Formats: sequence, structure tokens, C-alpha cells
Amino acid sequence: MSGSSSGSGGGSYGRGAAILSVGIGVTGLVTYAFFSLASHTLSEEAYGGITLLWSAVFIVVSVLYRPVEQLLSRTIADRDARGQEGSSHLRVAATIQLALGALFAVVALALRGPIQDDLFGGSETLYWVLIVAVLAYAASYFARGFLAGHHRFGLYGGLVLAESLSRVLFPLAVAVGVAEGQSVVAIGIVAAPFFSLAVVPLAITRQLREDPPEADAEQDALEKDQAGAEFTLAHGSGFAAAVLLIMLAEQTFLNAGPLIVKATEGGAEGAALAGFVFNVLLIARAPLQLFQAVQTSILPHLTRLTAQGEDDPFRRSVNATLIATAGFAALVALTMLVAGPFLMDLLFGGKADYGRGGLVIVSVGMGLYLAAATLNQAALARGAVRQAAGCWVSAATLFVIFLVIPGWEDRVLQVEIGFVGAALLLSGLLYLLYRRRD
Repeated sequence: MSGSSSGSGGGSYGRGAAILSVGIGVTGLVTYAFFSLASHTLSEEAYGGITLLWSAVFIVVSVLYRPVEQLLSRTIADRDARGQEGSSHLRVAATIQLALGALFAVVALALRGPIQDDLFGGSETLYWVLIVAVLAYAASYFARGFLAGHHRFGLYGGLVLAESLSRVLFPLAVAVGVAEGQSVVAIGIVAAPFFSLAVVPLAITRQLREDPPEADAEQDALEKDQAGAEFTLAHGSGFAAAVLLIMLAEQTFLNAGPLIVKATEGGAEGAALAGFVFNVLLIARAPLQLFQAVQTSILPHLTRLTAQGEDDPFRRSVNATLIATAGFAALVALTMLVAGPFLMDLLFGGKADYGRGGLVIVSVGMGLYLAAATLNQAALARGAVRQAAGCWVSAATLFVIFLVIPGWEDRVLQVEIGFVGAALLLSGLLYLLYRRRD
């Protein structure tokens, strides 16, 4: 049985989360270093361009490619628990991923003028970094889903760690004087997904040892004889489309603030303010990187429990994760209350005044958002993907509406309040969905 050596049960989830926490925890710190180095070495306007590029790249790759990552993670774990063989799910996922990458390329090339001139201030380098980076991440996210579904958490952590370490070398080169300018820092964003794929040969080698190539034809034939085993494009596309809406809403939560501030303020002042808002929301974004360890391991874990009908372990896993999330958020909020402005100045320089209250607000919003992300994985494991998508889209839409309300003198405070309010709404809706299906 494919991936059978990966183990299952609560111990598997705990070990997987622990292994990933190390790799992704270091990744989060390295990501902070990337932005800290960029902030100290570039002008406010140039740094604002880097944050906009980052936001654009990760909005697109998360919306387009994480649905396939989640599809693979859930499907591989479900098939493993049910003893189903074959590779139709891999072919379906690859087809969807290639189609999404091609769609992006066509749209981005057609809209080159608005993207290059209006978003990136005429920078051809930033535009092409966006194009190549997004296409490169198609392979990276496919690999993540494959590794998560097969419980290759060590390799998954190695992938994201290699990505972040390679990326930070570029602003470091600028900081030490080996290179200079915004373009060098931007190139780090496009180099990262290529370096991350260094773990793929290891994953393929391990999988071939477990599933010999000569058995593939026999497995594909057996798959069609197993009730419910055949995985169709319609099935995969339906799941991926709903998760795509969730990812779009997720990126709206994390990136709408700086993008809307840039669009409404305009000019160099708008770019600098967008960079400031981006820095504040890093309080939410960086812990989310660490939380990827939980998200990545809990989805296949909960999917297995669902397939095996183990309701009590399912509830215990979700509740334990929610409790840990609440404790972590309380610790971050306390840290921001005591030393938030000092830490932000230390990381990003004293170019702006970070309000203590606003940092605490974002910390609370981060905790609510992490709770929502946990409940979302529970919904995906149970197959309630369409209902979960409805919760995300509703909350994200209200968040955007709040951000465009005119009359706010303090745009940063508007983003902070909007974020915590939308996160509260989202977590509440997903909790109601969880309790209804419990």
C-alpha cells in the first residue's frame, strides 16, 4: 500500500507536526531576516516594491497552487487509509496544476502593461520575477502535496527551508556590499522555488523503493476494480475549485491591507505606507508560516481518522490544536504589549512609529485566524469543502468592504481593526460548521 510506512494515528500527527515545526520554524525566522535585511538596505520606496512583489507572488501561488497541494495531501491520505492503489489522482492533480499555470501565464502576459506600470511602477525586473516565480512554484506546491500526503514531513520541511535559505542570500549580498539594488533582492524571490526542488529526487527515490515501477500497470488495472477508487478529473476539479476560493480569501486576509493602501494612497508615499502595513501584518503572517507545520500534518491525519470512522480521536486532535493555538496567540499578544514597538524597530529600523495597541490587536487577530485555519482543515477532512469556502468568502468580502470605507485618518489602524474583526467572524462561522457536522 502506497505510503504505508508513513504510519498513522495520533502519534503520526504529533511526530509530523514536531518534525515540520523545526524546519518551518527556522523558515519563519529566515523569512523575517529576508525582510529585515531588505528593509535596512533599501529605500522606503524600493522596499515597498519588494513587499508588493512578495504579496503578488504569494497571492497568486497560494490561490492557484495550494488547492492542488491540499487535494494531493487529502486524497493520498484517504486512499492510503482505504487501501486503494493506482496513480490516477496524481495524473488528475498534475493536469489541474499545469492548466492553472498556463492560465496564469496567458493572463499575466496579456495584462503586462497594468501589472508592470501600475503595480510595479514600471519595473520590468519585478514583472518578470513575478512571471517566472509563479510558474516555478507550480512544481514546488505539487511536491509539497505529494510529500504531505505520504507523511514525508522531513523532506517537506527541507523543501521550505531550502526555499527560504536561498532567498535570504540575495538581500544578504546587498547588505554586505557584494551587490546592490532592489533587483538583486527581487531575484531572490524567483530563485527560491528552484532551490526548493532539490528535495524532489530524494522523495522520488524513496517512493520508487516502496512502489516498484513494474507494479504500476497492475496497480492501475486493480484501481478500476476497487469500489470508489477511481479518481476523476471532475472530482479533483470540484475539490480544487472550492479550495481555490478558500485560498483567494486567505490571501485577501493577509495581503489586501497593503495592496489596498497602495492603490488608494498612490505614489511614493503610498508605497512606503504599504510597506509599513506589510510589516505590521508580518505579526500574523510569520506565525502562519510556523503553523504550516500543523496545517500540513493535520489534514492527512484528520482525513485518515475520517476514513476510518474514528470520531473521538478526530475531536481530540482538533481541540488540542485549538488550545495550543490559543496559548501561542496569548504569548505573542503579551510580547507585543511589553516590547512590540522595540522589536519592530529592531527588525525594520526606526523609520516608522509602531503603535503598541495596534500590534496587540493584530496578535489577537492572528490567534483567531489560526483557529479558523484549524477548523478549516477539519472541514476539508470531512469533505465539507464547499461550506468552508462559503465561510471564507463571506468573511474576506466584508474585510475588503471595511478597508475601502473612506474617512479613516489612520489607515494602519483601519487595517488592524478590519483584520481582527474579519478573523473573529471567520473563526465563528467555521466553528458553527464544525459543531454542525460533529
